[in-house]
Amino acid sequence: VQLQASGGGLVQAGGSLRLSCAASGRTFSNYGMGWFRQAPGKEREFVAAISRSGGSTKYAEAVKGRFTISRNNGKNMVYLQMNSLKPEDTAVYYCAVSFGPDVRTTTHDYGYWGQGTRVTVSS
Repeated sequence: VQLQASGGGLVQAGGSLRLSCAASGRTFSNYGMGWFRQAPGKEREFVAAISRSGGSTKYAEAVKGRFTISRNNGKNMVYLQMNSLKPEDTAVYYCAVSFGPDVRTTTHDYGYWGQGTRVTVSS
């Protein structure tokens, strides 16, 4: 399985970014997907997850109401729309493929990871 994340960059506080993750090498639509992030000096943390059908989603409290995860199984893509960005959202963002079809929130539930895309939010 290969995951390629893109869409990161530098944005001012209050701005928006849309992250994309392209998946290949596996039956994408059979598995849940997730986004995690890791800030300098901190552990990787859960951001958002989506079930294999896209019918269920879950968000970390810190991003709820600002971020939206979605997927397009026909294109093997998963997205993270990030609005009202804050400086504390600054991190490297990773997409990952879950071991199962449902929504999962811990790193141990994910078996394949992309290389990450950096998001920097200036104040």
